[in-house]
Amino acid sequence: MAASVEARKAGASVLLLDEQDAVGGQIYRNVERASSSMRDVLGHEYRYGGGLAKTFAASGASYGKRSTVIDISRDGWVGYEHEGNVSYVKAGHIIIATGAAERPFPIPGWTLPGTMTVGAAQTMLKSSAAVPSPRAVLAGTGPLLYLFAAQVLRAGRKLGAIVDTSPRIPRLSAMRQLPGALRAPRYLMKGFGLLSAIRKANVPHYWGAIDLRIDGLDKTESISFSVGGRQHRIETDLVLLHQGVIPNIQITQALRCDHRWDELQMCWAPKLDIWGRTSLERIFVAGDGAGIGGALAAEYRGRIAALGVLADTGKLAKDEASRIAGRMRQALNKELAIRPFLDQLYQPPPSPSGPKDQSTIICRCEEVTVGQIGEAVAIGCAGPNQLKAFLRAGMGPCQGRMCGLSVSQTISEMRDVPVTEVGIYRLRPPFKPVSLLTLSKMSIPDRQKQERRQ
Repeated sequence: MAASVEARKAGASVLLLDEQDAVGGQIYRNVERASSSMRDVLGHEYRYGGGLAKTFAASGASYGKRSTVIDISRDGWVGYEHEGNVSYVKAGHIIIATGAAERPFPIPGWTLPGTMTVGAAQTMLKSSAAVPSPRAVLAGTGPLLYLFAAQVLRAGRKLGAIVDTSPRIPRLSAMRQLPGALRAPRYLMKGFGLLSAIRKANVPHYWGAIDLRIDGLDKTESISFSVGGRQHRIETDLVLLHQGVIPNIQITQALRCDHRWDELQMCWAPKLDIWGRTSLERIFVAGDGAGIGGALAAEYRGRIAALGVLADTGKLAKDEASRIAGRMRQALNKELAIRPFLDQLYQPPPSPSGPKDQSTIICRCEEVTVGQIGEAVAIGCAGPNQLKAFLRAGMGPCQGRMCGLSVSQTISEMRDVPVTEVGIYRLRPPFKPVSLLTLSKMSIPDRQKQERRQ
């Protein structure tokens, strides 16, 4: 939305393609329709998104809702599906704003009915005002764990427990980042406020949990874990898992853009210049898809990317674009000042599979387990793309979105080599599952006919 608004200020032609039926993305999902009481539950930062949505609506940008981008060519053709029909549009520049995805959290039992992610539960809260049962247990690590817990409490619902896999005493590496975090006191105060609300509600809170396991025959019945050598078991019919978020890089992967491994955030991210430009000259990335930074950082990144496009196209003088972008980068850097502290504090363990349970599923779609990956590695499988041939891992409906990082990290650990040597899945269009009928319509228009039309 921010990129669109900035581009429209200079008179650029803008088409925003959005999978949802209303603007807002994940952070501001349903913000235009949410009731006043639900906005109170979600907090003032959510309310802020309503103003951005109104500004976008007044900008004059074209908005394609319920439009799923399924194909992008390196020369600018964008294919999208809308209500079963496929359309292609030729773009001079493309800004990819696919946001973040939850980091996979493969532990024993995580595929049982009654276990889902915190992000999915928050989506249900925002879109349908659905509040989890009072027996729900939140487990894992990361700021979203506490934000969602506070939102549930504000909605008047209790929680069964919070099981945090972060160490009770903050890591020394995190404490070294605290002076930088003091440049963003608002976020520190917000964190203290969330913890205070949870304490006041007397929610059972466990720190430094390891060896998490979800048990049940055909549904979730309990969660087990260990803290300080002592075993715990909590009976519950709903476990909400979270282990932080990572950039959603599916499209940039398919376009063969250059990527880098972020040692601090433990994920892959596209390589970008100061404008958000990828290794492909006319393709930019904004928001958490460029690296995890949060909603306001995403907004600044969107505006900076738009300024880069405007400078490229001559809609805005390069000097003027640089001047405005300079102010934006200062604001962006201030927003990102908290990240090194948070990334160190909530850094997940290098091994994604938790306890060494060989039956733990890594690829949910094809039900590929830790043990099966180990067997494949033992006979010469070197990376995730070979694993597709061995076990079909990453070839199910999610197309590797849920298992890609876990597969790479698991192979890396088993081979005892850096994850950069193992690599990541090679993806290709369509970016999302489509019907055979839709697939038959995926054909880039004849370029000469299109040029004559223009």
